[in-house]
Amino acid sequence: MRSPRPYSPQAGPGAQSLTERRKAATQLDIARAACELFAEHGPDGTTAEDIAHRAGVALRTFYRYFRNKQDAVAPLLAGGGDTWRALLAEEAPGTPLAEALERAVSRSLTGAQAVEEGLEVTRGLLRAAASDEALRAVWYRVNQDSEEHLVPVVARLAGPDADPLGVRLIAAAATDAIRIALELWSATDAPATGPGSPAELAVRCLRDLTGAMPLLR
Repeated sequence: MRSPRPYSPQAGPGAQSLTERRKAATQLDIARAACELFAEHGPDGTTAEDIAHRAGVALRTFYRYFRNKQDAVAPLLAGGGDTWRALLAEEAPGTPLAEALERAVSRSLTGAQAVEEGLEVTRGLLRAAASDEALRAVWYRVNQDSEEHLVPVVARLAGPDADPLGVRLIAAAATDAIRIALELWSATDAPATGPGSPAELAVRCLRDLTGAMPLLR
């Protein structure tokens, strides 16, 4: 199974050091191994030892980065949020916020990498999470983290006079729109593009959740 390659930030003032990049690469290797094994054997049929062996690392290295086997998939689940926030951050200040949000959501869920790799991996993990409480907890935590990271991106686009409450509500609604869309889609056999796809569902959710918000009028 091919595993997704998460968004990689461009070098800049906040760029990671070489040591940090190596740590992140190791975490992703472990995450890919966990996703592959979960797809092959399910969470119940996979151990932390199995994941470490597949990733080519020692078991102590696995536990240096992750508390349990379910926690190991977090870097790959977080990659989608990283990508869509980066796309939203590309929007110029002054762009109508509703337009910017929809464009970033659609682009993140229809890009070649997402369609060819990331979405099917996410569908498999969400299906497995239906019967695995620990895996669901990882999914919810990843979404909570994504929402918190989204707040400053939305604030920059909304402008310095924007109501902080409104900014927080938009960040929460946008995050939930994508989460709900992916959860609904993963429970079906709908394709990754077109009717019933994550992008279509996410835009519908976004419009319904934010339609009455003052900052988007």
